[in-house]
Amino acid sequence: MKILLVVVLAWLVCGCSTLRFAYENADTYVRWKAESYVTLEGEDADELDDKIDEFHTWHRRNELPKYAGLARDALKRFDAGLSRPDLVWGYDSLVAQAKESLHEAAVRVAPMLDRMTPEQLAQLEKRFAEDNRKFSRENRGSEKDRRNRRAKRTVQRLEEWVGKLSKAQVERVRQFSERVPLYEELRERDHRRIQGDLLVMFRAREAQKRLPAYADHWDRGREPALVAANRIWRTEFDKMLLDLDRTLSAEQRTRAVTRLRGFSEDFAALATGTATPPK
Repeated sequence: MKILLVVVLAWLVCGCSTLRFAYENADTYVRWKAESYVTLEGEDADELDDKIDEFHTWHRRNELPKYAGLARDALKRFDAGLSRPDLVWGYDSLVAQAKESLHEAAVRVAPMLDRMTPEQLAQLEKRFAEDNRKFSRENRGSEKDRRNRRAKRTVQRLEEWVGKLSKAQVERVRQFSERVPLYEELRERDHRRIQGDLLVMFRAREAQKRLPAYADHWDRGREPALVAANRIWRTEFDKMLLDLDRTLSAEQRTRAVTRLRGFSEDFAALATGTATPPK
């Protein structure tokens, strides 16, 4: 579930030519990522290949046309000037599409998960623990350091869309980082909650029975404090984007429009199988 969500979100932040390359090679990446969690051999490895190929075919046929439409709609909204409803629409649309993919992936892979051996479950639990340690390491430091890292990451992501930010725009990003609470500890506990739920499900061999529904509502068990922190994050992030939208130069806006148009064209081409390899 986590693996496929990462892949879906990665398509939305990479360059247009990179998007085509990433999508055409997503099956290879997912195989590699999945096998880093659980070792599969023989018929199990072959079955995983088949499941990934089936999912990739389904996604190309059913989801990519929707992404192309979303990109076209986003282009129209952005070109007219962003509003709060536009941002709500964009976030909700992307989450809905990601959940559709997670549900479909869960249905396809659940039978294999119900056959995991005790050794494979132990391997999975060990890998979860490694992920948690990595997350903890990456989010250590003083409050100042953590806020600076968040501001830097946000600037980098924005500049991928609009190019170099002005000093005033960077300052607005810094203000966002200062206003939003640091809640990595809450996020880490939520990661552990999901991991624990999955391990209980897999050990009981109930993935086919429960995983698709869990994929639809994996966030229902979140702590109230995390829900509140996420709400603050979204509110402040939207305010920042609206402020930045009003300060974009003609060059910055053109770059973003060009990128959105490229996404729409790439999604449409990938959906029909007419995409050409990146140069």
